[in-house]
Amino acid sequence: MIRVLFVCLGNICRSPTAEGVFTTLVQRAGLGDAIAIDSAGTGAWHVGKAPDQRAQDAARARGIDLSVQRARQLQKSDFIEFDYLLAMDESNLTELLQRAPAPCPSAIALFLDYAPGTGYREVPDPYYGDGDGFETVLDLVTEASVGLLKQLRERHKLP
Repeated sequence: MIRVLFVCLGNICRSPTAEGVFTTLVQRAGLGDAIAIDSAGTGAWHVGKAPDQRAQDAARARGIDLSVQRARQLQKSDFIEFDYLLAMDESNLTELLQRAPAPCPSAIALFLDYAPGTGYREVPDPYYGDGDGFETVLDLVTEASVGLLKQLRERHKLP
């Protein structure tokens, strides 16, 4: 089982969107038994809360259900339990690298490293903006999800 964790600041916008998009893509590819997916936030402000309603609405319009997700904070055990920890931005990447045990068995990277053609290095935080920001997040994480799945298939010899 390959385990992927998406990480942002509060786990109510970007990382749950990435979790939902990637889960949908993995299930459609018939790889749900091979890849486990979760998300977390580096901060604890929203623990136990559902994703931002604007994120849910934007995702639902694309056939992706985020409603069952609940925010959780990144735990020390995540660095051992997950093979890939993918940060939404540089700030969260720095946080992951600082918290990681040495040696760390997990691959830690920016999620958009899997979508180099987007022109973005970070998934912008849509929380304080309007609905268009959530659409941008969906576009970016969809492209990165396709790239990630392609790499996982190649690296782990998945069908």
